[in-house]
Amino acid sequence: MNDDDPLGLERRTGLPEDLLELLRRYPREKWGAHDNIHGVATFWLQRHDMFRELGGILTGAIADYREGRMDARGFAGFFAPRLEFFLGHLNGHHQVEDLHYFPIFARAESRLKRGFDILDKDHHLIHDALERNAETANAFLRALGESQDRQRFAADAYANENERLVAMLARHLDDEEDLIIPLILDRGDRELGIG
Repeated sequence: MNDDDPLGLERRTGLPEDLLELLRRYPREKWGAHDNIHGVATFWLQRHDMFRELGGILTGAIADYREGRMDARGFAGFFAPRLEFFLGHLNGHHQVEDLHYFPIFARAESRLKRGFDILDKDHHLIHDALERNAETANAFLRALGESQDRQRFAADAYANENERLVAMLARHLDDEEDLIIPLILDRGDRELGIG
């Protein structure tokens, strides 16, 4: 999707109304009490919550470093393994969705195919953002041994990439849940062939 597309990841504020029929039947506030929430739906929501939490931890860590609450050595030791975990698991999660779950869900409910196409395009944009995030993070970590000005410049560059990635991810995760969790609640793991 190009930058002018109102359904582009960085432009949209949610999925189109025609894709939210199941969400209207199964609103978020009722998910936890539904019989079909256990299994894949719960696992899915837990993974998404983990990504949100890790994104927040990374954002907080860079803020702590930039505001002098963490020194360069402490920051690098804390940040690097968490970033690697975050980027690796997010990429793997998207691959499983693209190759396994999205095709199953699109076949189960053909009216949602356009939604899965939107989410698939999101994955490509997020993948590009993950690569930029890793590049700027590595540049920042390398700059920790350089001048204060170089460190500040690299920290700002990484913070901007991280902020963009976390915002993209937040929108994507919410939209993905709005499309998928109601479908799982409606059909159940067994009927969908995912349990």
